[in-house]
Amino acid sequence: MKENNRLKENENISRPDSSDLNDHDSEQSENKASHAVKKRSKTKNVAIPLIPLRGTVVYPGVSLSLDIGRPASIEALREAMKAGQELVLVLQKDMMEDDPTSEDIYNIGTRGRVRQILELPDSMFKILVEGIECVQIISYAKTEPYFSVVVKKLKDKAAPELDEIWRLGASRSMIKLFATYAEMSGKITADPQVMIEEFSDPVVLINHISQLLPLKSEEQQAILENIHLEARVEMVLNYLQREIELGKIEKQLEEKVKTKINKSQRDYFLREQIRTIQSELDGDDESEQISDHEEMMQKLEESLMPEDYKEKMKKEISRFGRIPPNFPEATVQRNWIELLLELPFGRTDEEHLDLKKARRVLDRDHYGMKKLKERIMEYLAVRKLQLDKQEQSEVRSPILCFVGPPGTGKTSIAKAIAETLGRRYVRMSLGGIRDEAEIRGHRRTYVGAMPGRVIQGIRQADTDNPLFLLDEIDKLGQDFRGDPSSALLEVLDPEQNNSFRDHYVEFPYDLSQVLFITTANNGDMIPEPLLDRMEVIEVSGYTEEEKIEIARRHILPKQLKLHGLSKDQFHMTRGAIAKTISWYTREAGVRQLERELAHLCRRVAIKIAETGVKSIRLLPSMLEDMIGTRRYTYDVVDRKDSIGITTGLAWTYSGGDTLTIEVNVMPGEGKLQLTGQLGDIMKESAQAALTYIRSRSEELGLDGEEIRKSDIHIHIPAGAIPKDGPSAGITMATSLASALTKRPVKYDIAMTGEITLRGRILPIGGLKEKAVAANRAGIKTILIPEENRRDLEEIPDTVKKKMKIILVNHMDQVLEQALGPEAETATKL
Repeated sequence: MKENNRLKENENISRPDSSDLNDHDSEQSENKASHAVKKRSKTKNVAIPLIPLRGTVVYPGVSLSLDIGRPASIEALREAMKAGQELVLVLQKDMMEDDPTSEDIYNIGTRGRVRQILELPDSMFKILVEGIECVQIISYAKTEPYFSVVVKKLKDKAAPELDEIWRLGASRSMIKLFATYAEMSGKITADPQVMIEEFSDPVVLINHISQLLPLKSEEQQAILENIHLEARVEMVLNYLQREIELGKIEKQLEEKVKTKINKSQRDYFLREQIRTIQSELDGDDESEQISDHEEMMQKLEESLMPEDYKEKMKKEISRFGRIPPNFPEATVQRNWIELLLELPFGRTDEEHLDLKKARRVLDRDHYGMKKLKERIMEYLAVRKLQLDKQEQSEVRSPILCFVGPPGTGKTSIAKAIAETLGRRYVRMSLGGIRDEAEIRGHRRTYVGAMPGRVIQGIRQADTDNPLFLLDEIDKLGQDFRGDPSSALLEVLDPEQNNSFRDHYVEFPYDLSQVLFITTANNGDMIPEPLLDRMEVIEVSGYTEEEKIEIARRHILPKQLKLHGLSKDQFHMTRGAIAKTISWYTREAGVRQLERELAHLCRRVAIKIAETGVKSIRLLPSMLEDMIGTRRYTYDVVDRKDSIGITTGLAWTYSGGDTLTIEVNVMPGEGKLQLTGQLGDIMKESAQAALTYIRSRSEELGLDGEEIRKSDIHIHIPAGAIPKDGPSAGITMATSLASALTKRPVKYDIAMTGEITLRGRILPIGGLKEKAVAANRAGIKTILIPEENRRDLEEIPDTVKKKMKIILVNHMDQVLEQALGPEAETATKL
């Protein structure tokens, strides 16, 4: 049974009266019908209601179930039920036509009688009709609101020579072929032997077989219209033979495919059938649905990836289309293809090359950092000139490494640089990463394989020229899973990163347009091959003056906003900011300062909320009442010249600091004892300093024999803190000379420098931080190596104005400047 009349059956139509269309008493219905037929036989040219059919033909003598839902068809059905229950059922030419006209309907159809009727939801009706005879439309008596036609019976024209023997042979031939077709297709439930017993007339067989065969509507109509019995028999036999041949081919194909189908494939086909059925139930238009395969191919055509990549991608997408979706490999393949299609492959953002605007953006959020800002401006200027000359292929982004103490703005300045250049910002923290696959990705054959974080960052930015920040590069680790720092060698090498290979992606990817910026607290912790590929820019700690400006311009306004305060409600004097820095912080950056200012804002908020005061002006004298007693003092330990005590200068990760070196000389066996958790390099410096002092014993007025009979103890306080490095060499030599000669060391002098056995002074690092620490501690004079003259320009002018800086190249100069005359009033240990 075929579905028909369903393509536009949801219109709002008026329901027929129940007396007309609901289920009838069978006996009353038969009486009515016979009465109407007798009446029509006496009256010629009586109009009968017509219902156009879509996709099916009703044959005489055959009963068929039809769904009726179009308004015109409902009206025709209502009229038929009033007068004899007869209808003319004719195929319409265009199945998709919802409102056919007389031109859209074939001229030959079947007169039938309604046997049963059932009302369905949505104003539809299901009827069982029985074909009576084939008729030809003579004229249309009515076309609105339904069709009503005058018809005449169409009789078969059988040739005179077609006797009963021919009819029996034709019937048997059709029954035989139909039996073969029924057995092969498995779709026919009727027993052909029953048909042989019931139907020996070829006309009846033609009608029944034509109704059961899967013929096109045009082929069904051709059989109905043909009035020559011999031709109709030949048509049915041809159609039967065709369907048998098609059935054989289908069976052969099924047998071949069946050998290749395993359980998973069977499940796949079942799911596809369920999906198709669900699509039909939901009313989705298949033409509007785009398969995953087609969508991927469309994205591939739109992608900017090279053509040789596209060829391989097409093969991989085709392979994906053949993998059943429930296979684990399907998910792996899908993820890989989607990643490749989402990578930009040469798509870049337009850069901002306005140097004036760039300088304003850099100065807006960050104070100081002169060297770093100038390097960015140099890059911008070169980039602008190259693009003006259309030398795009020669433009390569530098690999910058910002090295400096924590809290000095290395990470935040990178974000400001991205805004300055008009590039998207991607940050990747490298702290604690130990697996090489984090950088290069996993091979996609592994379960849970993923691309490396570099490719993930490019995918996230959706452009090939982002600013990529590799944060805390000095804190990379390594273990049995590989060395991430070695994997970064290719990423951060301008000569190689134009063909970076991620294990997951497999294709070489061009990273040459990415601006890589790395940050580190300690450059010594970065592997040498990796450090060699980067341009290192030192980001030194801030001076007190710089911290005051940063607090006034950036930190305090930010904290006021976060704590619901306005500038009118809370004003902090410059002196109060300075004392907050010196009393409550000891750092090169400003993170602790930000926390202390946030603490002050909270205390002010409490006072305003509790007392109702409108504004508070904070003075230095109010700090201890607001946030507690001071934590740090930077005064010199002793305001007197002392024997054996010298102030040195040290560099730490948090900036510069002062340290005190104490020496005691005691009778003994000439032993040297070192305490204060000193490293090997510092211990060696102490031995070198003692050797130098013993070698100069005659010039210093010392008795060499007495030195050999004395034990010497060198101690550096703050024993819980590890200390190492050669720059305390001249400080220890000065303390040794003071202790042995009994000459005091001036309390307001500090020094730094490495000493050799012959007394030469070698250069040191971190001069700016050390000078700032000395100024903070109230030191008036510092002694530095002559070879560090080149670093004097890094020392802030405010520091140089407050201190005297003396350049020395030999230990004799140091002793001359640091040691005072022997005096009884000097403090002795």
